[in-house]
Amino acid sequence: MSNKKWVRRSLRQLSKALTDRGYQASRMTVRRLLKRQDYSLKANRKCLTGPPHPERDRQFRYIKRVKRRFIAAGYPVISIDTKKKELIGNFKNAGCVWRHQADKVNVHDFRHDAVGRGVPYGIYDLSNNLGYVYVGTSADTPEFAVDAIAMWWRREDRPRFRNEEKLLILCDAGGSNGYRPRLWKKQLQEELADHLGIEVMVCHYPTGASKWNPIEHRLFSYITLNWAGKPLRSFEALLGYIRGTTTEAGLEVKATLVDQQYKKGIKVSDTEMATLNLVRRSVCPDWNYIIKPRTVSLCVQL
Repeated sequence: MSNKKWVRRSLRQLSKALTDRGYQASRMTVRRLLKRQDYSLKANRKCLTGPPHPERDRQFRYIKRVKRRFIAAGYPVISIDTKKKELIGNFKNAGCVWRHQADKVNVHDFRHDAVGRGVPYGIYDLSNNLGYVYVGTSADTPEFAVDAIAMWWRREDRPRFRNEEKLLILCDAGGSNGYRPRLWKKQLQEELADHLGIEVMVCHYPTGASKWNPIEHRLFSYITLNWAGKPLRSFEALLGYIRGTTTEAGLEVKATLVDQQYKKGIKVSDTEMATLNLVRRSVCPDWNYIIKPRTVSLCVQL
């Protein structure tokens, strides 16, 4: 009899199995015997990350160096990512809140019962400790991601930087702003580099290392704490909870609703990719690259 077959059963099942084999043992006796042998109920624990990427440490060091140089030179540095998509309606929101009675919400989270689905795309300004969240009502696509960055850049109320000819973007390796999607690079070229006339440098965090992206622990985590246990019954409520997020360090967050439809599955051909003014860096070229305006030639020495 293998140990695995025994430890997968409940106390009542173990007691019954022992009785069937001629041993009288109540479930409490079985519990005491298991505890005496250091057995206890355990859940799966996520701790195995697999073999690390060979360039992981090198990429972290490069991001640290580039970030420090951009900030010292007075250039804007932003961290971006898409937060978990939220169903808008009378649905359960994880967490607890102080109140006399618990909110009554729907038993099932069916999409057809929702008012809509919010796609919060965040932009965190590292130098000024400011967060900007653009909540989409459509799909999380590279077009939406770049549009959010462009809207942030054009905001009249954002702090101006000493030098705004260049922009450093820190982001994850996957998702709508990952290093693989061609449309992400194409939109950066057209909407940021060409239309705004700025040089855009992108540094991706290694695969599986998204929790080190500053926006995760400096913005998104506090938004989650602020609306914990509070149903997001409307887009206005969602935006209100985001705007009400603050920290002792002085974080301020602005939120905007982007009610625009974005199409999925847009393909970018090899010919279109060849027209991009994209320069890959010598260090981890897939994760680090610069997109320059096609009308102006700028250089970055890093």
